[in-house]
Formats: sequence, structure tokens, C-alpha cells
Amino acid sequence: MIALFSLGAAAQSEEDLQLAEYYYNQGQYEQARLYYEKIYKTNRTNRVYANYLNTLVALNDVEEAEKLVKRKIKTDSEDGMGYVNLGDLYKKFDRTEEARENFDLAVQQFVPTRANAVRLANEFTRINEYGYALKVYERARDKSTDGYTYTYELANVQGIMGNYDAMTESFLDLLIESPGYLQTVQNSFNRTLNFQENPENMEMLRVKLLKRAQKNPEHVIYTELLTWLFMQKKDFAAALVQAKSLDLRLGENGFRIVEIAQLAAGNRDYATAKNAYQYVIDKGPAGQFYLTARMEKLKTAGYELAERPSTDKAAYALLEQEYEATLAQIGEYAESAMMMKELAHLKAFYLGKLEEAEQLLARAIEMPGVYDRILATCKLERADILLLKGEVWDASLLYQQVELDFKEDPLGHEAKFRSAKISYYTGDFEWAQAQLDVLKASTSKLISNDAIDLSLLITDNFNMDTLTAPMEMFARADLLAYQNQTEAAGLTLDSLELAWPMHSLSDEIKMLRAAMAFRNGKFEEARSLYEKVVELHAMDITADDALFKLAEMQQNLFNDPAKAMELYEKLIAEFPGSLYVVEARKRFRELRGDVVN
Repeated sequence: MIALFSLGAAAQSEEDLQLAEYYYNQGQYEQARLYYEKIYKTNRTNRVYANYLNTLVALNDVEEAEKLVKRKIKTDSEDGMGYVNLGDLYKKFDRTEEARENFDLAVQQFVPTRANAVRLANEFTRINEYGYALKVYERARDKSTDGYTYTYELANVQGIMGNYDAMTESFLDLLIESPGYLQTVQNSFNRTLNFQENPENMEMLRVKLLKRAQKNPEHVIYTELLTWLFMQKKDFAAALVQAKSLDLRLGENGFRIVEIAQLAAGNRDYATAKNAYQYVIDKGPAGQFYLTARMEKLKTAGYELAERPSTDKAAYALLEQEYEATLAQIGEYAESAMMMKELAHLKAFYLGKLEEAEQLLARAIEMPGVYDRILATCKLERADILLLKGEVWDASLLYQQVELDFKEDPLGHEAKFRSAKISYYTGDFEWAQAQLDVLKASTSKLISNDAIDLSLLITDNFNMDTLTAPMEMFARADLLAYQNQTEAAGLTLDSLELAWPMHSLSDEIKMLRAAMAFRNGKFEEARSLYEKVVELHAMDITADDALFKLAEMQQNLFNDPAKAMELYEKLIAEFPGSLYVVEARKRFRELRGDVVN
């Protein structure tokens, strides 16, 4: 009988609690109060207490709320929470002096364990009393028996208060106490100092780090953080100086130097990238990253040349010599297959040495131990060179081979795209379009974008119900341009324009002429053609391409960042659906001086 009574009472209590919470959440405080008054007699959990107190405050029953909190203080004063509640109550009713007295009591009387300190400080933070949260941590630190300093907690509160100078000092102190917090501190600086919107905060941090690094050279953590900061600024040259210092002092193998080099190259700071790779190379052949550095330095030099092409082959010939000297030193084996592939590309596409390039690739493909993906990449390069030589069907067979070997892989998708392009070059537009439709869904954004571009070219200018000759002539000129037969490509385009002067291909013709002029170092001619596309074909699919190319040229070739920003901004505003918008926005922000991650 007693057991049944107990079960019934428990069920009733649970039902009352559910009703209390229902009324409380609905803002029906009079009804909620009736239940909480009853429940609190037997259930004094923190949740019930907090809801009951909030209910009384909502009903402006200060007297009853005050009694409730004071009873709480009498029975549970160890963590100081009751004093905070009482102070907050007084603050709500403009009894400021009494509020401060109770807040002071909370700080003075709580038992300074770590759990109590964190809970009390969090409660002060919840009611926006950040100064008292600081006092809690300071008292807990001063009374600490386990050596815990609360530096991390202090820094966080200082950041919330907007005292970034003090926060920075605290976090820098924390790194001496606990170097393992480096990533956490970096994240906090990024989030709280908001370098992008507040570059002055980045400068403040830089000055503090430099002072600490100079004053405390034994603490390499400051140099590590300084390296990170320069990388946030994309000042890779300064980051490299700090990274070299760390590499020497810590006897490292160059891993962080290689990381900086890769980031610098990715941000087109080729001078710093090559400097970094050379530092690793100078460590000697026994170094862990020696081979990587040699390969990547050559690749970076290639990127730099490709960004500013020239009819002068001397620079390409010099790079070829460096490749060959490196290859002679390290030898032709599985690990150098990618270097052989890059050298073959240089020989074929920039120096016209097609036979040498193909022979080099043939050796790379036949070498034992080459990874499957690298082998496939070499095959794709060989197919590209076969196409360059005019051996279209042999190239097509190689593309298809790679496509079959890597069906559901971006590498296979790339092979499929190049195969589709051969169909386009040879006038089989329907088959090309069918392959491109499949590739539009590729997981690789670059392949998908390329497929969309070529598909749009075909869709906009070719229809089986109309004359096919113009599109066939244009595709033929496009292939000739790919094969570096610039004069023949130009004559084909001349014939096309003469026969069909008002054809819808007019904008594509200008784009192809501009690309050929650019490749041959005729930058003014290329710029003029791109400008004509923007001016005369603003509604065509090539307008955003031309605008992006113009902005790139102003940024990288003509050293006119203001004009480049203007063009990027125009692209973003007038072509919001363009595939270039994301990159244009990123470059615009970089030129403006924003911190772009």
C-alpha cells in the first residue's frame, strides 16, 4: 500500500512539474507560480529554483523572490551563486548599490575550487557582469592550491569585454605556460581580433610578438605564432624569415619551409616560393624534403613563366636545362616520373621538341613501380602531345584508356573531357555534347566548369537544323591554336568571318584570337580583344570570361591593381551567376588588403 502511494505521489509530482514548465514556457506566470510554489517544497534542483525565481521576477514580486534567494544562500553558499542571483535581482529593480554589495560577496565568499570558479564566472558572464567574472578568476588564481593560473579563462573574458590588448597579453602568457594551446590561441585570435575587418588588431599582435620574441628568444613559441601571423597577412617573405629561424634553432628537416613555399606559390608569390625551396635544397640530398623541393622549385618556375608568356624562348630553354640537370642528378625512376612529365610538357608546348617530349614520356610510362595515378597522368600528357602533333586518333585511344581505368574518379573525368574535346575538334558535336552532359555533374569543380563552358559553346552556335560549316571551321581553328599553328588558325578565323560576318560565333572568335595573342606575348592586342568582347557582346556567354581575363591581366601583367579591382567588382555586380564570381570576389578582397583565408 505504501509503495503504491509513493508511486502515485511521484507521478503527480512529475505531472505538476510538466504543467509548471508548460505555463512557464508559455509566459503564463501566474499559473506557473502556483505549481512551482508546491514543487519547490520537495524539489529544489537548480532548474526548478531558476524557473521559480524567474517566474517571481516576471510577476514583479520582489519580496518573495528576495526570500527565495536568501533561503538559497543560507543552505548553499559555497559556490557564491546565490549572491549573484540576489545581486541580479536587485539590479533588475534598480537597487544598484545592493546589487554591487552582493556581487562583491559572491567573489569574496565562494570556495575557490576550479569548478566553483568556472560556474560562478559563467553566471556573471551570463548577466553581462564581465568585470566580476574577471575578479572571480583572479581570486581563484590567487588562492589556487594546484598551480592552475586561469590564464585561458581570463583571456576569454577580456576578449568578450573588448579589451583586446589585455586578452592578447594573457594568451601570449598562456603559450609559455602551455604551448599545446597554440592552435586554440590562433583560433581565438582569428575569431576575436577579426583581422579581416580590423587590420589594426593584426598590427597590435605583430608588435607584441616581435617584442616578446626579442626579449625571450628562448621561447620559440612566439616565433611560431609570428610565422603564422605573417601567413595570415600573406606576407610569405616575412613568414619565411621566421620559419628559417625556427628550422635552424630546432634542427628541423625543412617541413615548415616547404609548407610556406607551397602556400606562397599558390598565392603567386613565386620569388618567395623559390627562395624557400632553395633553402631546403641547400640542406643537401640527404634531407627528407630534398627531392620534393627540387621538383617543386622547377614546377614553380614553370607556373611563373606560364603566367607571363613570351615569344622569347630563352627563359624556357633555361628552365629546360635546370630540369635536365636535376633529372641527370637524381636519375629516372618511379619517384621522378612526375618531373619527367613536367619536362615533357615544357619541351612540347613551349620549345616545340615534340619527339623528345614523347620519348621522355614513353620512358616514364614504361618504368616499373610508377604509381597508377602518376602513370595515368603521364598517359594524359602523352595524349596531349599526340594531339599537338596531329595524331588525333592515337590521342583519343590514350584518353579512352585512362577513362576506362579511372571511371568514377576525377582523373577519368578529365580523360573523358579531353576525349569529348577531340570529338568537338573533329566536328562530331552531338557526341561531344553527350559526353559533356555527363561531365557537368563531375565532383571536380574545374572539370565540371570546363564541361559547362564547352557545352555552352556548342549549344549556342550549333544546331543540326542550321548550317554546320561555321562551327566546324571554328573548331578546326581552335585545334590549330592548340597546336601552336597561330598563323593557320588566324587565317581560318579570317575565312570564317569573311563568309559569315554576323555569325553568333563573333564573340568566341575574338576570345580565341585574344588567347593566341596572349600566348605569344602580344598583351596589348589581347587586352584590346577582350575589351571588345565586353563592350560588344555584353549579353553573350563569353562576356564574363573576357572580363575576368582583363582583370587578371591588369593585376598580373600591367600592375594596375585599382583597375583590376574595378573589373573584378564589375564582374561580381553584373554577372552574379558567373563561374568566376567566387574567385573574383577573393581576388578583389586580396587587392583591397583584406585578410583572406
